Amino acid sequence: MKNGLTSYFNQVGGTYTLRTRGIGQYGIILAFILLCIILAVITPKFLTLSNLTNIVTQVSINALLAFGVTFVIITGGIDLSIGSMVAVTGVVAALFAHPDDYPVVVPLLMGLLSGLLLGAFNGFVITRTKVPPFIVTLGTMTIGRGLALILSKGRPISNLSDSFNFIGGGKLVGIPSPILILILAFVGCSVILKKTILGRYMYAVGGNEQAAEASGIRLNKVKMVVYTLCGGLAALAGILLTSRITTGQPNAGVGFELDAIAAAIIGGTSTSGGVGTITGTLIGALLIGVISNGLDLLNVTSYYQQVVMGVIIIGAVVLDSLSQTNKA
Repeated sequence: MKNGLTSYFNQVGGTYTLRTRGIGQYGIILAFILLCIILAVITPKFLTLSNLTNIVTQVSINALLAFGVTFVIITGGIDLSIGSMVAVTGVVAALFAHPDDYPVVVPLLMGLLSGLLLGAFNGFVITRTKVPPFIVTLGTMTIGRGLALILSKGRPISNLSDSFNFIGGGKLVGIPSPILILILAFVGCSVILKKTILGRYMYAVGGNEQAAEASGIRLNKVKMVVYTLCGGLAALAGILLTSRITTGQPNAGVGFELDAIAAAIIGGTSTSGGVGTITGTLIGALLIGVISNGLDLLNVTSYYQQVVMGVIIIGAVVLDSLSQTNKA
């Protein structure tokens, strides 16, 4: 069995390398650089330090969500509930973040725990019932939004402690804390995907479930861990957002799941599973952020921005589909 598993991983690793080390791997980076050059020429404000810092700060929340959904998509799944998780976890954290009530570690732990539990719930239902992830997470999306409204009684939760608000609004050594959190999350997620057996299992499950199971991989366990991780990253994004806006908003996170999925797909994560990187997803999130910022600087209304983003998402999916067809 060990030899069979090793052989399978060698095969998966070889296939993955061939599929990612082509020009497509660098296309998103080239597009990102080209876009930055164009915007720098069109509007001098783009390359200012304050604007670049603002872009990365704004991107941090979407990138955290995109990291989690990248894990899920690589295994062949999808998670539509992360936007609602942002609302629930933000509200839960805000409930424990009032001044002089609890140390700042308490709202952090409670928010993270709520996200991990919701993610684990997704994984449990998906693995035990075999209901498609799209349907399960669609239901969890509605449940999460309802829970956020119930816990907050339909009203924003304000009067949060300064120590909690520092998480999303403070600076360390001159760097905004959301950027530092993004860097730490990027490193951690990259290590999980590239350097751990769990990461190899993710690629194996997404590449071919039947072969992975025949090689001794416990599919249900891998999926449970992946959806739980996704919930934890959504919780981190929810806490960060609540801290930044200094209010627990039960209506926060609407549509965030679409932006996160878009970042992952634009970054090269295949909708058919088995292919994707955290680096690509980060570039995808930054590309979305740069496009949004550039359109703002050019005074393009948000209505047109939505149209542009929709076209980009469709284009990324079409390119991925054509790539899969050519390889077949």
